[in-house]
Amino acid sequence: MLRGPSIALSGAPGSGKSSIAKLAEEDGWRIISVQSLAKEHGLLGPLDSEEDAREIDIDALRLALGSIEGPLIIDGHLSHFLEVDAIAILRCEPSILQARLQARDYPVWKIESNVEWELMGGTWAEVETKNVAEFENTSCEINDVWAAIRDWISEGYPSREPFIDWFE
Repeated sequence: MLRGPSIALSGAPGSGKSSIAKLAEEDGWRIISVQSLAKEHGLLGPLDSEEDAREIDIDALRLALGSIEGPLIIDGHLSHFLEVDAIAILRCEPSILQARLQARDYPVWKIESNVEWELMGGTWAEVETKNVAEFENTSCEINDVWAAIRDWISEGYPSREPFIDWFE
């Protein structure tokens, strides 16, 4: 387990993780990207042409993080698999998420896959800790979302059940 507060910042691509991480860094948090850490430690597998992504050895990544002290935010959609004190999941209304991913020139199949994952609240199915909360980042000011996350952290990161249901 990491020393000091360690927060995984997870969610679908385009949900605002990197934007929140930049604000956290301005507030003095150390930011580590899952992708950068995996690359630094040689934990990126070969490119999977079907998924257009590289597999990351999560168990080895846990070991690489073992000696890093907080306050720390781990930015990445796989960060919720790491041993952290709490997990903040960013959520985004699917049609807005779709537009964000289109603006990044994601292929159609990858956009559809990520939008479906967001619709289902897929990250929740993979989380195995109590200290989890989601933060909606569709039309909110990014500073307000970071303020809500900061408040949640200062309150001791109380667990919250999923509260966003895009099917309603």
